[in-house]
Amino acid sequence: MKTKIQVSGVKVGAEGSVVSDLSRVKRPKPSGSQAQQRLKRVREMLAAKRAKESNTKDNSKDNSRGSDDGNGQSICTRNGSEMPAAKTRSKPARANLQQATPGLSNLQRKMQQKLKGARFRWINETLYTTTGDKALEMVQGDPGIFEEYHQGFSSQVEKWPVNPVDIFIKQLQACKPLVVADMGCGEAKLAAVVGKVHTVHSFDLVAYNSLITPCNIADVPLVDSSVDVAIFCLALMGTDFIKFIREANRILRTGGQLKIAEVVSRISDVGVFVSELELQGFELKHEDCSNKMFIMLEFVKTKPSPAKMVEKHGLLKPCIYKRR
Repeated sequence: MKTKIQVSGVKVGAEGSVVSDLSRVKRPKPSGSQAQQRLKRVREMLAAKRAKESNTKDNSKDNSRGSDDGNGQSICTRNGSEMPAAKTRSKPARANLQQATPGLSNLQRKMQQKLKGARFRWINETLYTTTGDKALEMVQGDPGIFEEYHQGFSSQVEKWPVNPVDIFIKQLQACKPLVVADMGCGEAKLAAVVGKVHTVHSFDLVAYNSLITPCNIADVPLVDSSVDVAIFCLALMGTDFIKFIREANRILRTGGQLKIAEVVSRISDVGVFVSELELQGFELKHEDCSNKMFIMLEFVKTKPSPAKMVEKHGLLKPCIYKRR
């Protein structure tokens, strides 16, 4: 005989099996605090799910745009164009750096320096063994010659223990305002340094900058007796340098100073050289031979140069650099 026993929330089968009926099980209602905790957990789960979906979308967009291959190169995008990769701080390999900045080899650089040195020696020797007029014609025909010469000259100056122009600058800095003629001024350093105090007229074969008046320093555009100091700083280069001295005499006022700095090896006999300048209307006031490389001479104009010039050879040797 089959019997069925009904228990609230539980069914018992005829064979004695128990079947649960959860729908009929009466569960206790959660308290207020428990309900709030459940609601909080649900919200946290929803927020985590949204964040995960958002990250997935961003990654898919990045993949479609293109990415860096790890070496700073861009990857093709979806439409076949390239996007620049972000710059990295990693240093390129030495071989890659050399390929990116190709240049001369060490041997080529050495050969280039030798060629520049040879070119400088040729220009230097030409300037010392020709007249002022021919030197002016040469450099005005090819202004690059003057640039090449001064580049080579500047490299020589760096090796000197002292630059004579710095001595003249120091002397002028201790003087009241004067009118100065810088004969054979080079880059016009004198005018650049003391030009705010003194009126400096800078002359050379080429206007290397706006401070310089290009001319043959045997014929400068100044009136007679208009200068207080005339300076020749390693500038008695032509074979007719006596013309330069006579031009300095013309523009100097009586009592004006003639300052000369020359390479010691150029002057065979200082006494003979001084005597020749005295014949041109100057009197020696000071001689400085303390420097092994240079001699500094200071004269004062006592009278005009004689009308007739007698050329004397051998007073100054050309300054020629040794070939290496």
